Amino acid sequence: MLLRSTLVTLFACLLCATSYTQDNWSLEKCIQYAQQNSLSMKQAQYGIKDAELVNKQSKYERLPSLNASTNAGYQFGRTIDPTTNTFNTERIGFNSFSLNTNAVLYAGNQINNSIKQSKLDLEASKLDADFAANNIALNVAAAYLSILLAEEQLENAKKNLEQSQDQLEQTDKLIQAGSLPQNDRLDFVAQVALNEQLIIEAQNAVDINYLNLKQLLELDPKEDLKIDRPAVTIPAYANPSAYSLNEIYTNALGTQPQIKAGDRRLESAILGESIMKASMLPSLVIFGSLNANYSSAFLDFENADFSEAELVPESFARPVLVGEQLVTVTEFEWVGITIPRKSWADQLSETFGQSIGLSLSVPIYNKHRNKVNLERARLNTLNQEVINQQARQQLKTDIQRAIADARAAQESLEASQISLQAAQAAFDNAQRKFDLGTINTLEYTTARNTLDRAQLDLIQAKYRYLFFVKTVEFYQGKVLTLD
Repeated sequence: MLLRSTLVTLFACLLCATSYTQDNWSLEKCIQYAQQNSLSMKQAQYGIKDAELVNKQSKYERLPSLNASTNAGYQFGRTIDPTTNTFNTERIGFNSFSLNTNAVLYAGNQINNSIKQSKLDLEASKLDADFAANNIALNVAAAYLSILLAEEQLENAKKNLEQSQDQLEQTDKLIQAGSLPQNDRLDFVAQVALNEQLIIEAQNAVDINYLNLKQLLELDPKEDLKIDRPAVTIPAYANPSAYSLNEIYTNALGTQPQIKAGDRRLESAILGESIMKASMLPSLVIFGSLNANYSSAFLDFENADFSEAELVPESFARPVLVGEQLVTVTEFEWVGITIPRKSWADQLSETFGQSIGLSLSVPIYNKHRNKVNLERARLNTLNQEVINQQARQQLKTDIQRAIADARAAQESLEASQISLQAAQAAFDNAQRKFDLGTINTLEYTTARNTLDRAQLDLIQAKYRYLFFVKTVEFYQGKVLTLD
């Protein structure tokens, strides 16, 4: 798991190396600040917002749609006269308006299932954010403990330097008094140089771990940052040998957000199958529309202007048989009549039409699209089941590893305490012998270096044990604190 690899690498680098404000930052403050400013948390929040919008849109699908449209243009060449519906070559301007609405009456329950699915996806997105917050908390806790470890090692190195310098001064006095030879001071000079080197390495470890913490907090590397230094003690209640894998794992299944998120996505995938099945069913839609049109070729015959019109006879008469008598008939026609174009408002009023109806759509054959989509939905469900199984297996592995690490760290701590006691006793004995002049400076500095290493090992073992205990507590659903 990437999270565990990151934490182990971070702690391993610290052990090998030693191996925002002016107020001190507590662990809780660091975690809270990192969660508020982390880029991964911002991405998670954007994911939640997107899921909320999808959920909102799925609910809106229950509402009818309403759309208005208009167009205007100019046609020329061979066109259709809208007044006679015949072809002519007159240039005509046109304009139309329409208002359409429709609402789904039945669609195989697709809308309801889509709403349920989007709600599950929203819950999964929120759980993803919780998982990201947990990762940040663990990383910050590891970096915080790394700083405490490095600072304690730095203090220990400074104390060792002071002791070496005091011993060098004491040796110089004995040399001046003639009690020791001049060469005996060389071992203490080398010891002082070694302690100074260890201080430089310890200070570098402190600086590096502060830089790691600032990166997790999204702070500028130049930002002044100082953490609280609480009294770090091993919790008295900690007992790794009593940890139960099944108990912790069962509890973690109900608290770890990545497990809950996977369960929500599986439910969503199952609903996705139902949605794809519904696409194979008939759908019923109610619709309605309003429309009106205008054309520059539309003439107002009812308001023709006869003021300058006159009746003109035809140029020739036509014989017409009336009964048995043949008579000559002359026809007259009006000339000079002016017919105006009907106004825009009158045309819209006269062409205003309405319609309402039902539309039934029955899918028969759509290039196997619906069948393929259903099969893909089923594969998505199967894939999500595998993902959930992997997440559970990984969680169980992580818990098992954390328990094993905590137990091993406890044994290492106990061994380090015994080693320190033995090294302290050996050094005390060497100190007495050196004061009596029965051992040389090399034997004395060797005992001293053994004690220094034992102290360093104990510091590392203490923080390593504390870290793994806190990791197990995290899987137990407890808040990360140093209390």
